[in-house]
Amino acid sequence: MLVGRESEQERITRLLADARSGRSAALALYGEAGIGKSALLEYAGTVAHDMAVISAVGIESEAEVPFGALHLLLHRYLDHIEALPGPQAAALRGAFGLADTGAGVRDRFLIGAATLTLLADIAGERPVLCVVDDAQWLDQASSDAVLFAARRLSDDPVAMLFAFRDEGDRSPAPGVEGVRLAALSSAAADQLLNVRTPGLATPVQKRVLAEAAGNPLAIIELGSEIRSGRQTPGDQVGPLRVTGRVQDAFRTQLAALPPATRLLMAVAAADENAGLDMILRAAARVGAEAADLGPAEQARLLSISGDEVRFRHPLIRSVVYQDTPHHQRITIHAALAAVLTGQRHADRRAWHRAAAVTGPDEEIAGELERVAERAQDRGGTMAVAAAYERAARLSTDREGKARRIVNAARAAYDAGRPTWANRLAAEAVSSTDDPRLAAEATFIRAQVEYEATAPAADAALALEAAELVATSDPEAAASMLTEAIFAARDACAHGLMVRSVTCLEKLNLSADSSLRPLAGGLIGWGRLFDGKPGSAVPLMRSLIGAAQAGTVDGYLERLCAAFTSLLISDDEAAATLLDSVMAEIRAEGALTWLTYGLECQAIAQLLRGDFRDAESSVAEGASLASDIGMEMQATIFDAIATWLAAILGDDARCRSLADGTLQRAVPHPAISALAQWGLGLLDLAAGRTSAALDRLDGVCGGPARYDIVIRAVPDHVEAAVRAGRAEAGRSHLSAFDRWAEQTGNAQAIALSRRCHALLGPDGEAEEHFTAALALHRSARPRPYDEARTRLLYGEWLRRRRRRAEAKAELIRARDGFERTGASGWAARARAELDVLDGAAPADIGDTDLRGRLTPQELQVVRLAAAGYSNREIAAQLFLSPRTIGHHLYRAFPKVGVSRRIELTRLDL
Repeated sequence: MLVGRESEQERITRLLADARSGRSAALALYGEAGIGKSALLEYAGTVAHDMAVISAVGIESEAEVPFGALHLLLHRYLDHIEALPGPQAAALRGAFGLADTGAGVRDRFLIGAATLTLLADIAGERPVLCVVDDAQWLDQASSDAVLFAARRLSDDPVAMLFAFRDEGDRSPAPGVEGVRLAALSSAAADQLLNVRTPGLATPVQKRVLAEAAGNPLAIIELGSEIRSGRQTPGDQVGPLRVTGRVQDAFRTQLAALPPATRLLMAVAAADENAGLDMILRAAARVGAEAADLGPAEQARLLSISGDEVRFRHPLIRSVVYQDTPHHQRITIHAALAAVLTGQRHADRRAWHRAAAVTGPDEEIAGELERVAERAQDRGGTMAVAAAYERAARLSTDREGKARRIVNAARAAYDAGRPTWANRLAAEAVSSTDDPRLAAEATFIRAQVEYEATAPAADAALALEAAELVATSDPEAAASMLTEAIFAARDACAHGLMVRSVTCLEKLNLSADSSLRPLAGGLIGWGRLFDGKPGSAVPLMRSLIGAAQAGTVDGYLERLCAAFTSLLISDDEAAATLLDSVMAEIRAEGALTWLTYGLECQAIAQLLRGDFRDAESSVAEGASLASDIGMEMQATIFDAIATWLAAILGDDARCRSLADGTLQRAVPHPAISALAQWGLGLLDLAAGRTSAALDRLDGVCGGPARYDIVIRAVPDHVEAAVRAGRAEAGRSHLSAFDRWAEQTGNAQAIALSRRCHALLGPDGEAEEHFTAALALHRSARPRPYDEARTRLLYGEWLRRRRRRAEAKAELIRARDGFERTGASGWAARARAELDVLDGAAPADIGDTDLRGRLTPQELQVVRLAAAGYSNREIAAQLFLSPRTIGHHLYRAFPKVGVSRRIELTRLDL
């Protein structure tokens, strides 16, 4: 019977009702021990009688076993794995030890995607309730997987319910709605005590309720203690912490048991998953036997079901283990290690042996290192880190210890635990004389610093690491310098960029090194950011050419080549490279790389005027980055979204996004510059020319001026001319002209000619405008840039009273803006046309179909039009097939079709 939890019961009832109606939902219950979380989970199970209920319980001692809890949750449905998309099926089989994955799981979040798909498949048979108790003790790999699924399930009949031990005032599951369970009200506490322990005298009742402080388990246990005579109301004076008081109640019950029973319970507490047979065999080695379980069962402290030994409450297990003397714990772990024989139990055996040892032991350290290697193959990075660190503590060789600490630090970083990784890496640096180990540890510290402090700190440490091995291991040094240059670029740290590029130029890379094209391209970056496009562009084109020819094949190298293309305005090369690498990233399920790819893709799309596509990329990237905890990556997507909101004329959204972005991106000037550019465009489109000029002057003259935002110079020139300060518009134009000339790109040169039309002698303006328009039409279209040029040319013609010509250009400008969705600029064009007393109605054609769809609907419809099935689309977007079906259901009427085949006729 639940007392005082009516609102929580109602919330769970709604959760299940939503799932039954096909709307996924998740809820995290959290609070102190004994507050009633497990009771609410049991309630959910009873009212979900028509649903498939799958459950798992986190176990503190199992936190080092990767995917143990996930296997417990899904083991009944392993036959569904074969129906999953190939990479997801392979990842899940490897996680569960059903196959040898060889090189290991490429992305730890792929198993989360597989979990999502598997839960959606199970829900295809009947609605699912997924229940996880003591979720704070899940192994990290399982926790990452189930929480990823919880955040991304949408239109599937799946409810997910988690219970977490006290996490203060914040939800322990980011992205999942959290409900903190408060203490019972006085009336509810009184009712519970009278139901469970009726007949207590009034003074005793008051004492119990005061001691329990509204904690249901404390009320039950304290009442039981007094009823049984094991405790009297006068035994304690003054209130105690609830959890401590409950533990004391359990200790009193345990103290009444025979020593052999307590010993056997300690064996069970040391490995709750060992099973009854293993527990009894280990117990026999320490002097206990099966009959000794009887008193514990009679006291309802534990129960036995089949081969499972289960404690009535996790606190009982904790008290039993914690109160077992240290020397007995050592003996118990040794006994468990002795009975856990065979390869199947190799990992748990190694951990028990490690718990039983009292000093360094190289043999056990080696066993734990092999545990780490197996965990690596399964994708359990937290378990890898824990095993390597424990192996290091048991190592007898100084350099071997340092090597294992470095491996632990790398795994901790990969697992998303930067503080742990930094501590281990710092320890490794101070405990080794091997420059390679010191370099790797320093490099890990660098990567931690990117998010923890600033990209400049990352660049400085990565450069320091590279210098340690520049002579002995140039390949490793090149990889570290790649990080240094990327980080220096984000920080706009010119000095660090120069030093890193200089170091990279001096490396003696072998002639056949796969890193040579990347190194050349990054040297080009350094020269470009130093304001020397003439020597930069050839080097950058070499990297692009190598990527196009397939002589570089890593995700990093190809995404770098794509971004390099954007830096020199080769948008066509960027699009081709991104199409190829993004298809592979999606097919392999590399979710972390997908966020980086979507960033580059979104920037490419906005620069070439594909704003609807950019919206889709930003929406997907921001959602994914948030779901996998990449906070700075999410900020980058907000910066891109700021720029897009400005173009699309959404003033409120643009400013809101910019405020958040600029606060979070203080140490990332390159990100800040993109957001500031967006705000400048918003002001320019709205006619706030002085404000636009001031903001754009900061962008074009700031530390990121030779980066992507060099393309803001034409906006700065326009703002200066409109503000009546034409001379200010010349301040950055010469740098832009040199950049455009060296790129040789027709669209870049067109923008240069447009600037000179605005700033040059009036007699030369028309020649520049017409040349710019001819260049726009000669290259791959950038409809937004062309419309901007036509708008300016039309205004120039109107001022010279060439009304018919002006009207024609302004109509083309307006229609171009309408087609691309650039609402703010379309309004400017319409205002100019109004001055000419009206114009022809806009003819934006079928291309406006994209504007009727949400960003995710547009993605789904395009893939469906290309012939992909719902299941294939779901695998690419890391959603469930049912969610894809719902997107199509909502999209069909918006684009005027009723059958899937009709999508192929649309211009999307």
